[in-house]
This record gives sequence, C-alpha cells and structure tokens, in this order.
Amino acid sequence: MVMIDMRDIQLDEDESEDQYEKLLRRAKTEDLTEISGIGCLYQCGVDRLGRPVIVFIGKWFPATKINLEKALLYVIHLMDPIVNGDYVIVYFHTLTSNNNYPSFTWLREVYNILPYKYKKHLKHFYVVHPTFWTKMMTWWFTTFMAPAIKEKVHNFPGIEYLYPDIPPQQLEIPAYITEYDMTINGIRYFEPDQSQNLLS
Repeated sequence: MVMIDMRDIQLDEDESEDQYEKLLRRAKTEDLTEISGIGCLYQCGVDRLGRPVIVFIGKWFPATKINLEKALLYVIHLMDPIVNGDYVIVYFHTLTSNNNYPSFTWLREVYNILPYKYKKHLKHFYVVHPTFWTKMMTWWFTTFMAPAIKEKVHNFPGIEYLYPDIPPQQLEIPAYITEYDMTINGIRYFEPDQSQNLLS
C-alpha cells in the first residue's frame, strides 16, 4: 500500500501558490499591450444572474506565434480581480485552425498554476461552434486533467443557445462569428426551452 505524505501535498500547493503570486506581481507591472491588443480574451457584460462573462475568441489566439508566458500573464492580469466571485466563460471555436491550439502541456501547466478560486467560482464554460475534435479534446482534458470543471462545460452549436443564460445585448462578439452562425444555422433557429436553461 502506497502511503501519501500530506506534507508533500501541502508543499506542492504552497509552491503553486507562491508561483502564482510571483506571476500576479509580474502581470501587474509588465507591459502586456502586445497581448491585450490581439483582442482574443476580454470581459463583456454579465449573464442573467449578474455574473461577469469572459469571452475567448479561438481564431484570434495565435498560439504558434505568441509568447505563451506573456499570454498567461495577461490571463492572470484580466482574471484575478474577477475570479474572487462567480463568473462564466464563453469560448468561440468558430473557424479556428491548428495555429490557434496551444499544447496540452501548456494548458495543463496553466490549469495547475491557477489557484483554486478559478475553478471554484467558474460556474459555466460554454463552447460555441465546437467540432468533433474539440468535443473529444474537451472530454479528454476535463476527464484526466481538470475533472473539477467537467460538469461545467457545455457545447453549443450556435450563439442563440447562450441566450437563455446570457442576454444577447450582453455579448460583444466579432461579426465573423455571427455571420458564420447564420450561414450554418439560419436565422432564428433556436426555440427557447426552460429545460435548457443552465443558470445556477
């Protein structure tokens, strides 16, 4: 029988917390305009329960060309004040390509660095316009790397599926996403159903 030394676990948690605090200090002082200027991650409005909505535009994230350490600093800079309370994330996978996908190693590192409050206060993670690949990778990631958020992930084939939880006037998204949505789904394709409301 393998015995786990709780002191080792506590040490790992403390090391992770120290690492996050160092990154937070850097995020507050370093020039991150190069990353913020890309416009792929931002806060826009609130959901129907008044929780901040964070939008991530997959197509605009140049994962293969960007400084990923700076990208992490920008995530921390934007998110740290928000994650002290409940929040939701909307990830638009619309028209993304291989150049937009960071490595799983980097994703796992980010997930492990971010403190518990990020996982605890995340109420929903919506993926809009997922592909089969996205669904498989999301399942794999939330099953083996991030089980704490597995039940919070929801795949939606169109923007209007967000509306029971996030009013349309609270969503600021690029025109290409709306145009793509209309191309594949048509106009007014979603019939609201109380059973699909995820708010909690």
